[in-house]
Amino acid sequence: MKISRRNLLNLVGAAALATGFGAAPLAAQEVTLTMHQFLPPQANVPKLVLDVWADNVEKDSGGRIKVDRYPSMQLGGSPPELMDQAIDGVADIVWTVVGYTPGRYPSTEVFELPFMMTNARAASRAYWEMFETHMKDTEFKDVHILGTWVHGPGLIHANKEVRAPSDMEGLKIRGGSRLANALLSKVGATPVGMPVPAVPEGLSKGVIDGTTIPWEVTAALKIPELVTNHTEFTGNALYVLTFVLAMNKDRYEGLPDDLKKVIDDNSGLEFSVFAGGTQADSDGPAREAAVARGNNIVTLDEAETAEWKAVAQPIYDEWVAEMNEKGIDGQALIDEARMLIDKYTE
Repeated sequence: MKISRRNLLNLVGAAALATGFGAAPLAAQEVTLTMHQFLPPQANVPKLVLDVWADNVEKDSGGRIKVDRYPSMQLGGSPPELMDQAIDGVADIVWTVVGYTPGRYPSTEVFELPFMMTNARAASRAYWEMFETHMKDTEFKDVHILGTWVHGPGLIHANKEVRAPSDMEGLKIRGGSRLANALLSKVGATPVGMPVPAVPEGLSKGVIDGTTIPWEVTAALKIPELVTNHTEFTGNALYVLTFVLAMNKDRYEGLPDDLKKVIDDNSGLEFSVFAGGTQADSDGPAREAAVARGNNIVTLDEAETAEWKAVAQPIYDEWVAEMNEKGIDGQALIDEARMLIDKYTE
C-alpha cells in the first residue's frame, strides 16, 4: 500500500502520542508548510517576494505556522512539474511560471500576448481580478491560488544587435512561453523552450543565441556577462510571463479558520500587486549592471516598436481562434484585459 509523505508523518505523530511522547505540552508551532520553487534563494523573487510572504505568514500566525523554503527544485522534479506537485501535495506551496504547462491554463495567456502589458502593477492587478472572475473555479479549481502576477517588461538579450524584426532571422532564442515562442517564429527566429535556470548554460554552450527575459533576473543568471546586446521597447512590453503562488487545496482547507485567515490576509489582490511591482522594481539595478559593463542597450522608439507590433498582430487573431475552439471567448478576454490594464496604468 502506498503511503504519502504527509500520511506517513501523521502515522509517526500518532505513534508518538500512543507511546507517551505526546504527554509534554504542544509547542507553539502547529503547522509546517513546504514551499518549493525553481530559482536559487538569492534571486530576486525568492529574496524579495516569497521570503517576505513566508516571513509575514510566520509572524502573523504568532509562530504557529512555519514555512520551510526549498529553492532550486530541491524537492525534486522539474519546473514544469511544480503545479502538479501543489495539486498532489508533494509540496504545500509552489511558485511557478504558468507557461511551463502550455495549454493547461489558457485564459492566463491573455496577459502574455505580445505588447499587452504596460507595467507590472497594472497588469498584476488586472490578472488577479480576471483570475477571480474567469479562472478560479474553472482552470484553477484543483489548487488554491495565493497570488497571480507578471514581471516587468520582457526584452531581448542576444549575441548580436537587434533593432528590426528582420535582425532576428536565424537566431536561436529562448522564449519563456508559448506565445513568446510564437512571436519569435513570426520574426524568423528559432524558438527554444527551456526553463530560466538552464539559460546560462544554453548561452555559454551556444545552444541559444539569446533569450527573452526581464532585466531583473539577468543579474542572478549573469546574462550581461554572456551576451552584450539588449533590446528594449517603448510603451507596451514585448511580452511578459504569468506567475502563480499556489497551495495544495486540501492543505489549505484543513487549516484552522484563524490560520486560514493568516494565509488569506497575506494573499490575494494586494499581494499580487506587491509581487509584480517588486519584480519590476528590480529591473533598474540589473539594467545598471549591464550599463556598467559597457553593454550595448538599444531602446526602440515608438515607430520602431510599431514595426514589431505589426508583425505580432496575427498572434492575436490566432489566439482568439484557439480560445474559441476551447469554448472561451478570447476576444472578450483581450478586451477586458486591455480595459483593466489601461484603468490601472498610472
